[in-house]
Amino acid sequence: MAANNGKQEFGARSSAYDVVAGHDLSGRTIIVTGANTGIGEWTARALAGAGARVIFACRQPASGNAAVARTRDAHPGCKAEFAQLDLASFASITRFTDHLDADRIDALICNAGLVRTSWAETEEGFERTVGVCHIGHFLLARLLMPRMLACAAPRVVMVSSLSHRSPAKLDFDRLPMTRENFRGMTAYGQAKLCNVLMAKSLQSRYGGRGLVACALHPGTLVTTDIGRNSKIFGALMKLVSPFTKSPSQGAATSVYATVHEPASELAGQYLQNCQITPSSSEANDPTVADRLWTASEQWIAAAQPPAWP
Repeated sequence: MAANNGKQEFGARSSAYDVVAGHDLSGRTIIVTGANTGIGEWTARALAGAGARVIFACRQPASGNAAVARTRDAHPGCKAEFAQLDLASFASITRFTDHLDADRIDALICNAGLVRTSWAETEEGFERTVGVCHIGHFLLARLLMPRMLACAAPRVVMVSSLSHRSPAKLDFDRLPMTRENFRGMTAYGQAKLCNVLMAKSLQSRYGGRGLVACALHPGTLVTTDIGRNSKIFGALMKLVSPFTKSPSQGAATSVYATVHEPASELAGQYLQNCQITPSSSEANDPTVADRLWTASEQWIAAAQPPAWP
């Protein structure tokens, strides 16, 4: 990192701790989904170390509580806590928000994700990759939005991927995919494109009320648990891990999106290596974003959520 007109400049080898250094996040409440391992854990750990109350929102209590324990060991006295959240279940998402002891949410980091090479469904019957990465996060954001808007400058950070460029177009006739037409990496690309489009839509709808939403690419094949459902993908990640970013380096852009000031510089943007960079043309098409928003509203209707505030 280097000084640039008095401001810190970060890049591909910056760590989450490099980015958060000098920030006092005391009094802020931040939710990180999928914070039990990898990028999510290091994102949550760095933010907790800077004084924020960080809620590790994870599917598995054992691994979630273990990540909280590691964070408390690294930062004695920090405000790190576990809350169970399964993004593949509308009931779990609703329980999470109903039981959440927080009047205000300063930042929601939608980090949880997965990639599969075999077919699987969410509790509501959606293809699981899009169901977890996008549909679950969409419902979560809807239920939390009143508490985010209670803050003067809330943020939503969508952890996407370079894979949002493939497929180049979002085929709504195959979204979410079915068992018959399922292709694992296509589903993953769909999900990551949805992440970018969701950030754009949130910024368009709530930017005037102080919210900043952005999406990002954390790094390619960063060691994490995203390939837990694919032996091939998991083995590939282990093989290339010596040549890729560490989990802390992979978390740096998520932390940057959460703490960078002025926040307005990140509004609706797509980031990579702690820098603003172009996203695909499809991700920047407001017509596609609006169509996805409408479809997403229909997908979560079974949860009977309240109206967007």
